[in-house]
Amino acid sequence: MANLKYIIMVLMGGIMYGTMSSFVKLFYSRGYHAAELSFSQAFLAAVFLGTAQFLSRKGKVRLTRNEFISLLATGGAIGLTNYLYYQSVSYISASLAIVILMQFTWFSLLLDWAVFGKKPNKSELLTVVFILIGTVMAANLFGEDVQSLSWIGITLALCSSLTYAIYIVANSRVGHTVGWLPKSMVIMAGSALTIFIINVKTILAGSYFSYEFAMMAVFLAIIGTTIPTALFAAAIPKIGAGISSILMTIELPVAVLCASIVLNEQLGFVQIVGILVMLAAISTMNYYKSLKNKKEKQSGSALSP
Repeated sequence: MANLKYIIMVLMGGIMYGTMSSFVKLFYSRGYHAAELSFSQAFLAAVFLGTAQFLSRKGKVRLTRNEFISLLATGGAIGLTNYLYYQSVSYISASLAIVILMQFTWFSLLLDWAVFGKKPNKSELLTVVFILIGTVMAANLFGEDVQSLSWIGITLALCSSLTYAIYIVANSRVGHTVGWLPKSMVIMAGSALTIFIINVKTILAGSYFSYEFAMMAVFLAIIGTTIPTALFAAAIPKIGAGISSILMTIELPVAVLCASIVLNEQLGFVQIVGILVMLAAISTMNYYKSLKNKKEKQSGSALSP
């Protein structure tokens, strides 16, 4: 029953993440932009997490210089992800944006191979092929409306997928000795700082004192960042990264369903089949990755004296 609780926590975090693109696109209709929305989301999340850290029993955060810089840079990657992803939905549908964002699964494999020399095995390469097939179907790239697609939006979504992969790889390798609360706080601070630096003129020119904008920003910060971060940090160590990665694929169908309800976006049969193919391929990839990691740990412990 304990594992069930943590499984539900990961699922809830994925569901919350999945709703964000639809609400951001809805907020665009109120005259707001990706820069101010993504910045306020990251900044308020850092404030909320910092307040929680201040009120916690542990008090002060003790980080080495390398840990602090690494976590800030990791936050920069997720900040760029949110900004680019939010930018993409101003050009393409929320459904298409989430489909392209899911390419982070094979981008992360390429990063592990290029940077750390971890060559993907045959089963991983096969699942990448199925992810790409599912993507082509889900994006309806062979449909009649392909000429109406915004390639700017697709490029932005692809870039957000790459930076998301960088964030995932970096987050798994830095700050292992840092508690989840200060780690999340510094990452969100790095996210806000990065978005501010690349959009300084737009952000400084924005108006942030209206009740409407405040409610939007608080909603994005709490539902899109603070609560999922807390849920993942508490639950993922309990059930493992492999199972968690499979559970987090719920973000894809939730985003598509939310886009259908909130934005009235329509999907055809081929697109639905493509999404199912992607979900199956991503789940299979993460399953085999978890088995591979388990075997490596077992062999490592067997060799240790």
